[in-house]
Amino acid sequence: MSAPIGFTFDNSFVRDLDGLYEAWTATTASAPELVVLNDELACELGADPGALRSPAGVDVLVGNAVPEGAEPVAQAYAGHQFGGYSPRLGDGRALLLGEVVDVDGARRDLHLKGSGRTPFARSGDGLAVLGPMLREFLMCEAMHALRIPTTRGLAVLATGDTVLRETLQPGAVFVRVASSHLRVGTFQYASSLDDPSVLARLLDYTIARHAPAVARSEAPALAFLEQVVDAQASLVAKWMLVGFIHGVMNTDNVTISGETIDYGPCAFMDTYDPATVFSSIDHGGRYAFGSQPKITVWNLARLAEPLLPFIDPDRDRAIERATTVLEAFPGRFLARWTEGAAAKLGLSAIPVDDVNLAEDFLGLLQQAGADFTLSFRSLASALRGDEAQLRALLDSAAGFDAWVRRWRSAGPSDADAMDSVNPLYIPRNHLVDEALRAATEGDLEPFSTLFNVLQSPFVERSSCDRFALPAPDEFACGFRTYCGT
Repeated sequence: MSAPIGFTFDNSFVRDLDGLYEAWTATTASAPELVVLNDELACELGADPGALRSPAGVDVLVGNAVPEGAEPVAQAYAGHQFGGYSPRLGDGRALLLGEVVDVDGARRDLHLKGSGRTPFARSGDGLAVLGPMLREFLMCEAMHALRIPTTRGLAVLATGDTVLRETLQPGAVFVRVASSHLRVGTFQYASSLDDPSVLARLLDYTIARHAPAVARSEAPALAFLEQVVDAQASLVAKWMLVGFIHGVMNTDNVTISGETIDYGPCAFMDTYDPATVFSSIDHGGRYAFGSQPKITVWNLARLAEPLLPFIDPDRDRAIERATTVLEAFPGRFLARWTEGAAAKLGLSAIPVDDVNLAEDFLGLLQQAGADFTLSFRSLASALRGDEAQLRALLDSAAGFDAWVRRWRSAGPSDADAMDSVNPLYIPRNHLVDEALRAATEGDLEPFSTLFNVLQSPFVERSSCDRFALPAPDEFACGFRTYCGT
């Protein structure tokens, strides 16, 4: 055991859910070094950033030492990956170090990614490399700054070891924080086991941890499903409102909490197009930008399946009740998206006599091949009397002037309020690539600069113009993302 560094652990997952994990410890890193630490998050978790930067703290964060009170395990789960079912996935290169009780008394998972092979590793080496781990750290914290529910990045550490991918690359461990790592795939795995008590215990545990109020309902399992449906509808609406594409929406990447998790091939759109796909492995566009709401319903149906015996002892009745909840997803999603779209247009609500106002704006963007982020941001400038950028982006689209007249007559608008919901700075793909290339070559300054800009995405700053600009044409053409390794 290491010396105390401030974390207070209480490992309820290990205590209550035997059968859904394997006790394990990380592969020893030969020469660990802290690359980046989220001081603010460390303090939220009750830790001392200075202690985490010490050799003892670095050993804990990289997995070389188990902190007092922690019980590291590799979690088990299944998952549909691009529609194909894999019955046993699990944390092949990750560990739940333990559950930290933060300064507000909330329980939060502390999770190591890239910490070595586990019993779930299959053919992988269990390791990770620096670029993708910095990318996930950056994306987590950018999404948090955009007010989108997400796992958080506490730290990235270099292991001092090289890892073979296409070339030899520096190894790394990412330290992730989440309200939990319970997934749709966790329920799929539990339902496949010979011991039915595991699934029952998992449902009780998850309700107690994430939905305690539903325990008092007439049908707790059904009310639980409804809460997860609502959380995912809200989450995906937020994704769609900022042009975020997750890229690998497998059921093992769908959290019960409604937090975004696993930022492998994710990306933000520049040019607006619902068919946008960046992931190199999404050949059929299953997880394209515009497909994210409907694939979420499909994923939630996979959660409903193991819950059926708990919803109603009559299977036909259980299916009927679960189907009713799932069929409510499109309406819930649309309500959340419409509310957010109204705010982006500076309106209190979309007018009842012009319900397609927001969708028609997106149509103009697609017709003009306009940048999604800048087009919304330029609306506030137009409201202040400067239409130059908006016209430069959209003037080529047929019906642009008519749409502007509709928008201006839709109700009173507040330009400052619009700026508070329309980001100026997002993790644009060319900037992220530039920063990660430099970081893997030993220069962290571009990464640190980009990270700092993304922490205040709604506030315009002088000397930061390049961070608001779309990618050069030569970069954007054919850009692909890859699952982080």
